[in-house]
Amino acid sequence: VPKIYRMRLFAKNKVLAKSRFWYFMKKLNKAKKSGGELLAVNELFDNGPTKVKNYGIWLRYESRTNTHNMYKEFRDVTINGAVSQMYSEMAGRHRAHPNTIQIINTATLKASECKRDHILEMHDGKLKFPIIRKMPLVAKKMRSTFQARRPMTFVR
Repeated sequence: VPKIYRMRLFAKNKVLAKSRFWYFMKKLNKAKKSGGELLAVNELFDNGPTKVKNYGIWLRYESRTNTHNMYKEFRDVTINGAVSQMYSEMAGRHRAHPNTIQIINTATLKASECKRDHILEMHDGKLKFPIIRKMPLVAKKMRSTFQARRPMTFVR
């Protein structure tokens, strides 16, 4: 009886997901594409994509000099959004290419499990954001494309 392996991967499309699967199978289990077959490729969706959650991502990436392990936290409505944020941040802060990043584990975190300051500061129940550019709506007949004076961009 052949063994069945299951893996949760993050990829842009099915072709890349299959490629990533065989990449990890070769590394972890000495199994090649020629010696196996894929039974199914399914896209997973979050069950509550309307609520913001905290996500922890454990990853490994290759820099120009070495391989590094890392743990990062993100706030997003879906795990896919959090992984997209992670890829963008790794590209910006560490110049890491997406193909050098290996996601080891992902988890949805409770507020008490979060460690990073930029996530913890969002847990305050009295958190408020200022409305900076609240401009009163001008009546349609009073509007004009060009005006002689600058607009007021704040409310008195």
